[in-house]
Amino acid sequence: MGFPVFPLEWKSPQGEISHGYREDGYIPEAFVNLLALLGWNPGTEQEIFSMDELINLFSLERVNKSGARFDPEKAKWFNHQYLIKQPNNQIAKQFAPVLQTKGVAFDMEKVEKIVALVKERVSLVSELWGQASFFFESPQTYDEKTVSKFWTVDTPTIMNEVAIKSALSAQAAAPKIMNEVANRIETVEPYAAEEVEQAIKGYISDNGHGMGKVMNAIRLSLVGEPKGPGVADICELLGKEETVNRLRKAAKTLG
Repeated sequence: MGFPVFPLEWKSPQGEISHGYREDGYIPEAFVNLLALLGWNPGTEQEIFSMDELINLFSLERVNKSGARFDPEKAKWFNHQYLIKQPNNQIAKQFAPVLQTKGVAFDMEKVEKIVALVKERVSLVSELWGQASFFFESPQTYDEKTVSKFWTVDTPTIMNEVAIKSALSAQAAAPKIMNEVANRIETVEPYAAEEVEQAIKGYISDNGHGMGKVMNAIRLSLVGEPKGPGVADICELLGKEETVNRLRKAAKTLG
């Protein structure tokens, strides 16, 4: 009908359905905030307003005569600002139906902790699964680029016997390191992020390994991709048994 933006799901007389911003998960207050700034400005750089602030500040004198430009990406930005300010338990309740559709078992207390770690990375609740799925499902595949960068060793430029042996030895070390990290984590008590981080850093220091390479190999083992919050935070929420199992699985699968 010549109007590309629908606040609510709309069905045309011909039966065509257009999804609305409400159905896509936009927070009402965020959308009102956005709409208020289409053609109006408060005379300052402030963009985030409460409803009371908008009511007090809004005036027709500051409404522009020229047409307003709607920016879908800016709409996402507004929603992100409001989403990260929402209580974690409220976001967790909105995320629960997504988890149910995925058919995964979950505990709401754990979901709240997961939300707290990943909500800064999303604009919509529907995007949480993309950032947090590994907390509920063990990785079945491993990102090839990350494997190449942090698990394997590049082919030596000079193909002499010493260089080849060195490369093969380094490549073989990755699964060995993951198994040794798993052994170290099994001894951590109490099992919490701070203690896990100290254990991993202690192992790296004791064995003279490169911090970045080992930490990224651990992340690859736990997540399957180069994403997610801190490694120790992931370990805590996965639990000791699941963390150890994933490290050993990666060592066996990628070894």
